[in-house]
Amino acid sequence: MTEATGPTSPHPIEQELTVTQSAATTTATAEPTTTGSSTSAPGATALVVLGHHRSDSLSAHIAGRAAGRLTAAGYTVDFLDLQAENFDPRMTVADQPEWGNRDKVYSPTAEAHMRRMLAADVVVVVFPVYWQSVPALLKGWIDTVWNYGFAYGRSKPRLAGKRVLWLGLLGATADDAIVPGMQQLLEAQLNEGLAYYSGFADSRVGLLPDAEEQPQSLDDEGNLVIGEAISGDARTTHYAAFDAKAEGFVDALLAASRVAA
Repeated sequence: MTEATGPTSPHPIEQELTVTQSAATTTATAEPTTTGSSTSAPGATALVVLGHHRSDSLSAHIAGRAAGRLTAAGYTVDFLDLQAENFDPRMTVADQPEWGNRDKVYSPTAEAHMRRMLAADVVVVVFPVYWQSVPALLKGWIDTVWNYGFAYGRSKPRLAGKRVLWLGLLGATADDAIVPGMQQLLEAQLNEGLAYYSGFADSRVGLLPDAEEQPQSLDDEGNLVIGEAISGDARTTHYAAFDAKAEGFVDALLAASRVAA
């Protein structure tokens, strides 16, 4: 399924934006809230990662909204647009030299991205869900940066105590029977198989269905059914609710930071 562009196009995304001192919570499913963002501790930083190849995509728009929410909460935001920064998802030997040496020197690109991860108290990753997983661009970043000796392979991971929110945009409609299974699958991949294994204190998957302007579903015989495109006031209302849900996931993560470990 494809993904719609955002409510307005193009979406200017501020590159200099603003995080909260994290307090550990358990790995969890993100639940949106309707309250405002919590206030961050001085000097707190967030890394917002956009895993989409188009700057005018709905994913890019949502990444901008997440960055704005973090800024309003007092975070200093490092905005990482993988496509705009020409990140190559193909891992090289330089990215992962001397496999058995956990203190190895990685490629300059990998080292630079690792420093950005280390500097962040909170990480928010925004991406379209492709085939019930992350896009190749984002998967390559995970493979290269969340590397042995850095993200894992130590008694105390270097990323221990950080918090991460995975915001996945779905072409499926909210009432599609595939959504609960997709939630479980992504939680297993991202919360358990990646973030927990890398020492994160809190990892959440927030799914955003109904990303398509034309709703798509399968009928009882497995045929694709494409509905009428929304437009006018209905479109404005739809994407306002979409934005609010995404921001609610961010708010929930920040609110959890106030819970004592």
